[in-house]
Amino acid sequence: MSSDLSVVFTGIRFPNPFLLSSAPPTESDSNIMRAFDAGWGGVVTKTIGMHPVVNVKGPKTRFTAADYHTPHLSMKRRPESVLHSSWNWELISDKSLDWWLPRLEKIKKAFPEHVLIASIMAGSESDEELEHWRTLTKAVQDAGCDGIELNFSCPHMDREDMGSNVGKSARLCTLVNSVVKEVARVPFWCKLTPMTTDITIEAEAAFAGGAHAISSSNTFTSLPLVDPDTLEFEMNVEGYVSTGGLGGPAILPISLAKMAQMTQRFPDKEFSGIGGISNFEHALNYFLLGCGTVQVCTAAMLDQAIGPNVIRKLKEDMSAFLARNANRGWTKLDDFRGLLRNRIVPQSQIKRPEGRDYHGGHDAEGYAPQDEPVTVKEGE
Repeated sequence: MSSDLSVVFTGIRFPNPFLLSSAPPTESDSNIMRAFDAGWGGVVTKTIGMHPVVNVKGPKTRFTAADYHTPHLSMKRRPESVLHSSWNWELISDKSLDWWLPRLEKIKKAFPEHVLIASIMAGSESDEELEHWRTLTKAVQDAGCDGIELNFSCPHMDREDMGSNVGKSARLCTLVNSVVKEVARVPFWCKLTPMTTDITIEAEAAFAGGAHAISSSNTFTSLPLVDPDTLEFEMNVEGYVSTGGLGGPAILPISLAKMAQMTQRFPDKEFSGIGGISNFEHALNYFLLGCGTVQVCTAAMLDQAIGPNVIRKLKEDMSAFLARNANRGWTKLDDFRGLLRNRIVPQSQIKRPEGRDYHGGHDAEGYAPQDEPVTVKEGE
């Protein structure tokens, strides 16, 4: 029984479910075409805006490593360490829409059968800014893009009506998606920030506005560590730093928790999983929660920028996984997608030892009995 790596996601057929996410590796036509040559199922462009942006001076992305035998974490390169996370404070594309459009056309002409998703972003608190969303949508789809991803997730935009500030507002999530829906002829996905109290609220708002799928998570708002020798942040410009985005292996478990909230709340909707994926074992977590595609960034950046070895292993290992489970009748992703989604339950539903009652934290549970007052010794 042969396996089939292809998937249909929001009506688009992908040769495999592994996408290169919107990030530095997808900031140019040359990189995107190299990614297609390498075998990625699809590519999401670096986020395109109406106008160029100006990034910080110096490095925009660095990687933190953990020592094997000590708790030490640092961005300094050293032997016997393993990747912990990436950290970046890069903004959206520093190229204008006019720069991107002929290049999108060039990519689709060279790779007409490959899936190209355009990531776009604009403001949201004026009619002029909302018109920018319409302009961007019409422009990238006319250039041949197969789909669109709305960036509601960039964690370090100063403007209150852009990036993750939109993704934290249910009102703006619905508004911007509905504006895009007015002119979109291709599927569009909403990339939400994980930096919100209950991500299902924003997901519901995005779906209400017409989004065909949710992508999550983007990076988590964070700071780089301080070098104990210099007492400077390991990433800074002239001694100063602002918050940036934490990605890579460190965010895999928390990104999965955010995704599980959404796939359980909306089991019939479509989701693209992002966060900490380096190999098929990582991607499998997202698939078992119900995701139809996954997106990769950090691992690809560390592998010749566009991850040729990463995608090769992802496809090989998914084929091997399907072969191992052929006795279950599994030949494609849909045969096991969402299998463990309903295994995640409230704490109160986790079985306790026999004979013990659980009271949800009430009735002094977890505290000293009321007839045995707690005494504190002097000096404690």
